[in-house]
Amino acid sequence: MDVKQILKEQNFRFNKQFGQNFLTDRELLNDIVSDAMVQDGTVLEIGAGAGTLTRELSSRADKVIAFEIDRNLESVLKLTLADCPNVQVVIGDIMRYKMSEIEVLCGGAFKLVANIPYYLTSPLIMMFVEKSANVQSMTLTIQKEVAERLAARPATKDYGAITVAVNAVADVTLTRILNRELFYPIPNVDSAVVRIDINRNKYDIPNKALFRKTVKTAFAMRRKTLVNNIMVGFKTDRAAAESVLCSMNLPLTCRGEELSVEQFVALSNECEKRGFN
Repeated sequence: MDVKQILKEQNFRFNKQFGQNFLTDRELLNDIVSDAMVQDGTVLEIGAGAGTLTRELSSRADKVIAFEIDRNLESVLKLTLADCPNVQVVIGDIMRYKMSEIEVLCGGAFKLVANIPYYLTSPLIMMFVEKSANVQSMTLTIQKEVAERLAARPATKDYGAITVAVNAVADVTLTRILNRELFYPIPNVDSAVVRIDINRNKYDIPNKALFRKTVKTAFAMRRKTLVNNIMVGFKTDRAAAESVLCSMNLPLTCRGEELSVEQFVALSNECEKRGFN
């Protein structure tokens, strides 16, 4: 199947608004499906594009729900997925769907696999991390720098709020780096494949909303100390903020980027004890 030829015959024009960069190498597509550990079950694909990854997913999954935002690709997908009866294509913007609607479509537990536009990466990840009860894993082809941020260690420049938020409920594995020339058309940056295995019981976080606020507060001003950020974020005085850190045996000069995910959980729980909100 010559995808480029099909795109040409269907008079398809790439839309920069949707960040469209397709993968066509079948061996690589197979590797990505292997990275996602798809053997059966249901897969939710976001950004079906020309259907190249969708086809490989359909060969291993029981069912594939493939979202595609660009209506101009509907005719292309009808051709490229004509012999894939276990694929349901949904033309629409998944960010406009309620999570309950998405999970009804999937009908239970599912794995998410996506080659998504870079601008959508963080909102999409957090949408499923915070709202989905049934997602088992997310295998994403994303900008290399973002993948490195998700897998970053404390006290590094890449370590940030999204690192902590995701790693609090999941285990992150960077599975492969993809040179930009593997995509059509060629983007301006390299990409990477990252698998996020969801583990809701990884840490005991009784107050998830407060945990999210604690993480956001700690990274609000990276150059400021954690004490200063707590004072601003929780509208408290220096003595109260310093008392929190002392109770955790943390130096008063430390910054949020120095704390491990486990320490963030403890910090959030300590803030709740003291009535911070």
